[in-house]
Amino acid sequence: MEDNQQPSRTALMSAAARAAHLVDDDAPSIFADPLAHAFLGKHAEELLGYHRSFGDHPVLSGARTTATTRSRYTEDQLARLVGQGVSQYVILGAGLDSFAYRSELADRVRVFEVDKSITQRWKQQLLAETSAALPPSVAFVRIDLEQEPSSSLPDHLARAGFRCDEPALISWLGVTMYVTLEAIQQTLAVLGGFAPGTELVVEHLLPAGHRDEIGQAYAELVMAATAEQGEPWKTFLTVEDMDTLLRVHGLRPVEHARQRDTVAPALWERTDTLCPFDLSILSRATIPARP
Repeated sequence: MEDNQQPSRTALMSAAARAAHLVDDDAPSIFADPLAHAFLGKHAEELLGYHRSFGDHPVLSGARTTATTRSRYTEDQLARLVGQGVSQYVILGAGLDSFAYRSELADRVRVFEVDKSITQRWKQQLLAETSAALPPSVAFVRIDLEQEPSSSLPDHLARAGFRCDEPALISWLGVTMYVTLEAIQQTLAVLGGFAPGTELVVEHLLPAGHRDEIGQAYAELVMAATAEQGEPWKTFLTVEDMDTLLRVHGLRPVEHARQRDTVAPALWERTDTLCPFDLSILSRATIPARP
């Protein structure tokens, strides 16, 4: 594949963090993604080499903490909802997410991976190269929400088989910091129109002054790197900001989980360098019944 036909650097780095966690961090693992390595393709040796050689660096250990906790939290919420009968899972900005190809839950839900066509072609080609069958439960929904209006999302999903009158879990991880506040508002306005009982897990970053010391140091280092790579952080939201946005657009906030809250406390009793810090928040909201 040509270099201009590959996922964003951010998607690759997130997958590398999940893959490296299983190799470079001590037990117990926070989240197990055995396919993340394969989805890195030709970049695996380079990106995993950073973690092998410099895994204790705050940026790399912080990346592993962030990637694993948000995935663990979201899939725990999905497991709960599947137990309640929910059978649809929408992944906005799916990137190199591997849920549909490895999870025991995958055959109980219809998975809708929403992302740019470049990322989806990369994933499909890697699946073909490894002779992995594309599960019938997966639908690729090709839409660039930075270029197309968010209002087109329901139609794209419906054409892929999404049942708009039934609830779903929608995950929106690792995206809001890269788009404008206006784009976030437009997307939330659309999501607020989904079926009652639908839940949303959305990740956002805290602004300066609301982070702890480790979170501030991580932000300063990563902001500079992502800007150099042409993917600058654009939007930061306090918990109160996100709470208000959700309510204004028809969603009812349930919780705003910090990293330390995403897993059982015992998992933070570690012998490696992973530790929770205050920068990334996972806000969970539900769509209430309508009058």
